Amino acid sequence: MTQTPVYTVTQVNQYIKTLLDRDRALAGLCVRGELSNYKVYPSGHHYFSLKDEAGAIRCVMFRREAAGLRFRPENGMKVIAAGRVTVFPRDGQYQLYCASLTPDGVGDLHVAFEQLKEKLWREGLFDQARKKPIPRYPGRIALVTSPAGAAVRDMLRILRARWPLAQVLVVPVRVQGAEAAGEISAAISWVNQTGAADLIITGRGGGSMEDLWAFNEEAVARAIFASRIPVISAVGHEPDVTISDFVADLRAATPSNAAELAVPDRHELLAALAQTQARLTQGMGRRLERARKALERAQDCRALRDPAGSLNDRRLLLDFQRQKLAAGLSAAAGRERERFARLAAGLDAMSPLKVLGRGYAIARRSGGALVRSAADVAEGDQMSIRVADGEIGCRVERTEYRKDVLRNGGK
Repeated sequence: MTQTPVYTVTQVNQYIKTLLDRDRALAGLCVRGELSNYKVYPSGHHYFSLKDEAGAIRCVMFRREAAGLRFRPENGMKVIAAGRVTVFPRDGQYQLYCASLTPDGVGDLHVAFEQLKEKLWREGLFDQARKKPIPRYPGRIALVTSPAGAAVRDMLRILRARWPLAQVLVVPVRVQGAEAAGEISAAISWVNQTGAADLIITGRGGGSMEDLWAFNEEAVARAIFASRIPVISAVGHEPDVTISDFVADLRAATPSNAAELAVPDRHELLAALAQTQARLTQGMGRRLERARKALERAQDCRALRDPAGSLNDRRLLLDFQRQKLAAGLSAAAGRERERFARLAAGLDAMSPLKVLGRGYAIARRSGGALVRSAADVAEGDQMSIRVADGEIGCRVERTEYRKDVLRNGGK
């Protein structure tokens, strides 16, 4: 009877690993599923599971392969994982060693674009309120683009034709490849640090999404947002839209369109100036015509034709007013004299002197008080009597009272 051989766990796991490694179908296959339990370890390796309605498979993507991801994998995302299936001998678990990971149904670049767009939008990098106005007449323009492309030649040609007063500085950068995003963001920062321009145009000609990807990089978007100098984004053709277009202060459909938006057309400006000059000339002509007519009317004015005549008229008017005033004053004075005479006659008629002239006298006590009654004096009192032509001093010898006019209980 043949004895069944006995193997160690490691031998069994290694044997199974050898079988799986020899299977060409498992050496390079693509698996569609939903991401679950996605974790990134400090080592840089990515561990996750792919699952569908009936099962799941463990997966790993090492740091080197994960560095090539252009999007951020998230739990619940539908993906297609490409790699090989084998066993890790230490724990005997088979798993899919992923070489690449692609969103199912759309490309990884599209997913990365939407993820970055959502992130920057939430941070406010697309807010219209933060966009800077484009200078109307820029004196210096920096073109951050490839110096060898057709786009830069078109922009230079249009800028020279439309606004030759502007100084144009070409800041050479790569616009495609792994180093492009770093060079573009560094160039934008350099223009800001040196103050080399009043306006920045960055972009390139058309191409595939992969060709334009440098302008979808986060570093470029943040460099444009941090720029103190206004930035025009001019990437690809009109249908092409990049993250830079959302962040820039102005989006141009093409590089040629960016040059047109950056500067005014000197021919249009000259035409506008000519129209303004014509309006000014017409306005000055109308004003001069009004002044000429006013001068003609002034020539018919008597004050200009005969200045002395107007003065003589004023003199005659002054003499008339003087005579009128004198007559008025004379009449007023006559009326006042008559009034004064009437008042004087009234006062004279009421004067005590008139009474004295008719034989009456005024008696006063020694203190000056009027004697109105016999009771006001007593025998021996000194008195003065005022008559019409003088005053008489006397002493009271006696007093008599008339009973019909006795007052104050006289004696």
